Amino acid sequence: MENQIELLEAEALKLSSAERAAFAQLLLASLDEDAEIEEAWAIETERRITEIESGTTQVIPFADALAQVRALK
Repeated sequence: MENQIELLEAEALKLSSAERAAFAQLLLASLDEDAEIEEAWAIETERRITEIESGTTQVIPFADALAQVRALK
């Protein structure tokens, strides 16, 4: 008799590649104790990308930002 993992694998392989990828992400997220934190960061990242792409926020090149920080010393 097949064990549960083999049965799950057989069923998962019947899914499309996109469905398998989504399922894999769900499984990996279930192993991560910090899933809520990662989700919050994903939302924040998307918010920041949207602001940059829409022009509602100003970006500063890294070299300029570093120079500003060093000037504060």
